[in-house]
Amino acid sequence: MPTLGDIAKALDLPFRGNPETQLPRLASLDSAGEGDLSFVAQKKFSKQLATSSAAAVICPEDWVGDYTGAVLFSAQPYVDFARATHLFDNRAQPLGRVHETAIVPATAQLGTNVTIDAGAVLEDGVVLGDNVWIGPNVWAGSDVKIGDATEIRSGVSLYHGVTVGHGCLIHANTVIGSDGFGFAPTNSGWEKILQLGAVTIGDRVEIGAGCAIDRGALDNTVIEDDVIIDNLVHIAHGVTIGARSAIAGQVGFAGGAKLGEGCTVGGQAGFSGHLEIANDVHIGGQGRVSRSVTEPGHYASGTGLMPTRDWARNAARYEKLNDMAKRIEALEKALAEKAKRNS
Repeated sequence: MPTLGDIAKALDLPFRGNPETQLPRLASLDSAGEGDLSFVAQKKFSKQLATSSAAAVICPEDWVGDYTGAVLFSAQPYVDFARATHLFDNRAQPLGRVHETAIVPATAQLGTNVTIDAGAVLEDGVVLGDNVWIGPNVWAGSDVKIGDATEIRSGVSLYHGVTVGHGCLIHANTVIGSDGFGFAPTNSGWEKILQLGAVTIGDRVEIGAGCAIDRGALDNTVIEDDVIIDNLVHIAHGVTIGARSAIAGQVGFAGGAKLGEGCTVGGQAGFSGHLEIANDVHIGGQGRVSRSVTEPGHYASGTGLMPTRDWARNAARYEKLNDMAKRIEALEKALAEKAKRNS
């Protein structure tokens, strides 16, 4: 059980209070009770400190006010809260063994201290780095390569030729390397375009549950270093996601789209194919990205929620928007000509 002194040392933070105070649980400010460690991420919530039962908080010094409990003084309380969660890690840990029901061919190469859980299947030519953890019922297709200290959760499918870097985490039931949506129309139906590329994932990438990342048609689909991807995201064939970008749930990228570095994408945004997004672009939730974005900044589209009756009226007017614009242009032109005659 960590103490106040242990946590202060681990986070390298100054503090006030008894260093021997035990802090068995990390809790939100609203739910924190006696013995809990909490945090204040925004100044507007600091007024709750006066009535909080938390034994200690992570907080900037000038937000403390009348709070009399122990404090870990932090200039970046949300970041230090994130770091503190690692001190309270309650996840299962790898066992460093290959389960008897796992299927591992002789052609697979395993690093040191590898864990392969029950029901996992590795195909020929799979390469696992050191300290890799393959969860239950994972399937790794032929020639898949997985870097050191990467964790693949239950039910993940990695198709042939997929490469995953070091220190990655891929959550349950995600599928990486399935065929991209490529078909050529013919008079008799659809001719399938074989997807001959693969998927390359960089280092320290986290991918949420239930995602689908398609292999490239010819060139690889690429997820660069330090990208974080939420649940239920679809990334189509040949897409590139730039380093340090973050993508929220239910986002979809059509084939060949390129997202720059350091971008953020809000939930349910959609990207058309073969467009390019510059570095440091931030797309709001449900954004409809139908053309390339060449300048960094914040972008949004769509309309806010409103009563159905108001929405219906506005939608009806939207259908007439082009005619209204033409009429306004004609009026402006007529007014300009009249003003010119009168001058």
